[in-house]
Amino acid sequence: MSSEVTDHTDLYEEFSDERLPPGQRKTDRFPVLSKSGTPDWHRDDWRFEVWGAVDEDLTVTYDEFRDLPAETQRQDFHCVTGWSKFDCEFTGVTFPQLAELVGVRDDAEWVMFHALDGYMTDLPLAECDREEVLFAYDYDGERLPDDHGGPLRVVTPHKYAYKGAKWVTGVEFLTEPERGYWEKRGYSDTANPWEEERYS
Repeated sequence: MSSEVTDHTDLYEEFSDERLPPGQRKTDRFPVLSKSGTPDWHRDDWRFEVWGAVDEDLTVTYDEFRDLPAETQRQDFHCVTGWSKFDCEFTGVTFPQLAELVGVRDDAEWVMFHALDGYMTDLPLAECDREEVLFAYDYDGERLPDDHGGPLRVVTPHKYAYKGAKWVTGVEFLTEPERGYWEKRGYSDTANPWEEERYS
């Protein structure tokens, strides 16, 4: 893996003239939020799986996942509760890289991310198939802390962060839309921070 960092902090220009989305406040902290606390995991037992509308299902161990082609990206992070952290450096596997590895069928249109604590969140495939959607296992040059989603989390800098599952263990490619944990509870399914799409 190269030590080069790909900068995606100009992503906001796709949506707005302002880097900080409306209703957000910039923070240098990285608050910890989750639906039910930090789950336990064990390196020897942990598996990451991909299934559904793909050419080939995938199951890999923690070490095998870290051996996949990866990159480091500088991104901004926007929480639906109203804070944003700029210039986060995440290292991991891009969504397009993973999609290429398994081969996505033509009838796949949606993606469901599954997590160790039972959390699920959904996005259209078109919203996932972006270089800056990253399966991250390192943060700022060190292993991603467990309370921030380690061993693996998804980061989605063009969406509120509830669209990026912490403790992610699987990706399901769907032919029909389904709703995730917070989406079933009234949160926006589109979750665009620059349009303040917090709730449906």
